[in-house]
Amino acid sequence: MRRVIETDICIIGSGISAAMVAERLARDGPPHHVLVLEAGDDIPPLASRYALRQRTLAYGENPWPKDHLDGYDVEGPLQSRSMCVGGLAMHWGGVTPRFSPEDFRVRSLFGVGHDWPISYEDLETDYQAAEQILGVAGEQGPSAMDPRAKPFPMPPLPLTYNLMLLKEWAGTAGITMWSQPSAKNSVPYGGRVQCCRNDTCAPICPIGAKYSPDFTWNALGAAKKVQLRTRTLVRRLVTGAGSSRVSHAVAVARDRPADTLEVHAKQFVVAGGYVWSAHLLLLSGLANRSGLVGKYLTGHRNVQAFIALPLRLYPGINEQHSLVTKQFMRVTPTETDGRYVRHDLRVWESASGRGARLTDERGALMLGDEILSDWRERAKTGVARVRAYYDVIPARASELTLDTSRRNAWGDPLPKLSFRDDPASVELRPFTEERIRALFARMASAGGGTVMRSSVDEFQDHPAGGCRMGTDPTTSVVDSYGRSHDHENLWIVGAPTSVSGGCANATLTFCALALRAASRLAADAV
Repeated sequence: MRRVIETDICIIGSGISAAMVAERLARDGPPHHVLVLEAGDDIPPLASRYALRQRTLAYGENPWPKDHLDGYDVEGPLQSRSMCVGGLAMHWGGVTPRFSPEDFRVRSLFGVGHDWPISYEDLETDYQAAEQILGVAGEQGPSAMDPRAKPFPMPPLPLTYNLMLLKEWAGTAGITMWSQPSAKNSVPYGGRVQCCRNDTCAPICPIGAKYSPDFTWNALGAAKKVQLRTRTLVRRLVTGAGSSRVSHAVAVARDRPADTLEVHAKQFVVAGGYVWSAHLLLLSGLANRSGLVGKYLTGHRNVQAFIALPLRLYPGINEQHSLVTKQFMRVTPTETDGRYVRHDLRVWESASGRGARLTDERGALMLGDEILSDWRERAKTGVARVRAYYDVIPARASELTLDTSRRNAWGDPLPKLSFRDDPASVELRPFTEERIRALFARMASAGGGTVMRSSVDEFQDHPAGGCRMGTDPTTSVVDSYGRSHDHENLWIVGAPTSVSGGCANATLTFCALALRAASRLAADAV
């Protein structure tokens, strides 16, 4: 059976970027019928999340039942398989730094990679709007390192006693640090309660103090601003006969797998994240005049260490919260021996190596008071966890392709991911990582401590790209607002449009990009 649905605006996906688009359209645009199609299931309501967390602690269960589609495994370094209402942001840590102005101009400033077609200043108002919607609690860093036009919506999450000591320690090494901005309520905000700082937000916040997209969808649904259809998988986008405009989406309702669903709309917004957006476009054969759909996947890599310090710390409260600095994001080539090295820096408290144990360093068994005495002695000193995300220039061959050897239940090939560094980053990697390790050693020495161990993650974190923005249709997929160069009523929003991964968590930037796209869409859809 073939069924047809008509709407004004069709949003494909219901993650955090889709939520930003729907929020902006509901606020700024004239009245439109907005239909949101989500392949996955709805997520448990807030009232059930305390019990879900308890089962996670007791039995190791996934606190988000039905958060993925069976048979949709992806070959390659997939960060999360989440396909549900809210998408990956149902699992996120809520960390919301902005990119640095330099992230948008690496070619102009450093002679590597590619510039974005927009500047930090172009995105400033959308950054602020995203922070308002998410509810970001943050501390203003020094303006030379951390520029912003307006204050954060909420005061920062309070630093623990441990982080205050570690902030002083970082200062002795000449590093200015401040509280990491987070989409967690430091005060009641947006109808959500204040964060208790009990470290219960990963993998699920049981009280709703951390923002997740379901709060936006619930509000928009209650106000009848959008219609959200779950368990509806979009398989193709189709253009009209003799036209470059997208006429309809071909979908399947998972509860009626033999039927074909056609969704006709005036405007289509693809908001499936860095994997499923490019995947849908490749399946559809659309928006790919440049041949760059799925290309230039991007992210960043981190170097991490644990540093023993002669500080008595008391780990246990809000250990997920960190200090942050942009001091090493706003550097010039003269500060890095003329080479392109940029990274952020974060500091957490840690209990690594400071927990109770049953055997000593020699492996001898300890019993009774000996265990407590050993624990007390080792707890006289503390441990800091330090980490730096450094920018990785993406290669064109860092890509998502269709894997014809693996298909879903309807015969569509599944995605395959291959992340690769640009040759410039390949050459710079040893120098970059050694420079970061030297910084960790200098920090340890300044506090009279020692580096216990260090490591490097091989994968690229906070992935994005695959539908990069640009002004030239031959070298990009969308314009600076996310509109396809090839199809005037097709928009790709959020992570896929990123040109590079920067040096910090990119979710807030994805949200700002989605809001920017939605503003132009709202203006054009009058």
